[in-house]
Amino acid sequence: MIRQSFTLTNPSGLHARPATDFAKAAQSCDSTIDIIFEGKTKNAKSVIGIMALGIKQGATFEVEIIGADEEEALEKINTLVKANFNE
Repeated sequence: MIRQSFTLTNPSGLHARPATDFAKAAQSCDSTIDIIFEGKTKNAKSVIGIMALGIKQGATFEVEIIGADEEEALEKINTLVKANFNE
């Protein structure tokens, strides 16, 4: 299991397009990937689940990854978040 915190810098937060990009990155991996924010946990492969968290610019959230391709999954998510979803 890998767990890492991220601070969202995207001015629009995790709205439709960034949530879709996040979910697509998660879906490309075999591992189970969850987003944890303010005590709520959602499947990172679900656009609706991500958007339901209401993560806004400046908020810190955690990603938990469990599975065979944990490192690869973390790298994809890290790249996406650091690129401000302009990948």
